[in-house]
Amino acid sequence: MSTDMTASVSTHILDTSIGRPAASVAVSLAARSGSDAPYVTLGASATDADGRCKDLPALPEGTTHVRLEFDTETYFSKKQAEAQQDAPRVRDSGAFFPEVTIAFAVVPGEHYHVPLLLNPFGYSVYRGS
Repeated sequence: MSTDMTASVSTHILDTSIGRPAASVAVSLAARSGSDAPYVTLGASATDADGRCKDLPALPEGTTHVRLEFDTETYFSKKQAEAQQDAPRVRDSGAFFPEVTIAFAVVPGEHYHVPLLLNPFGYSVYRGS
């Protein structure tokens, strides 16, 4: 939950190749306070059956930039056993994007919901509500 002094972040993933939430995707959250500061990992979680990551840690006061990292390679390697008629090469060689990293700016008092639309050969991200 955001406060007047902090921002908050939530995310979820939809696997658009199957039209379903992407469960059990590892997600890590990092933050920094200023564009010259290094990112500090705050914690990690995994998406639930609805593709949502509900237990990401709170952002520290002074956070200006956030980075979400999604372990898509492990997710797609688990899907190798399932038939994906539209993407047979993914079963042979792993995910085209082994990870997805999204970095964005935040301001105190705002909530940032960042959905990831994912498929074996591409992804899209946006600021949701």
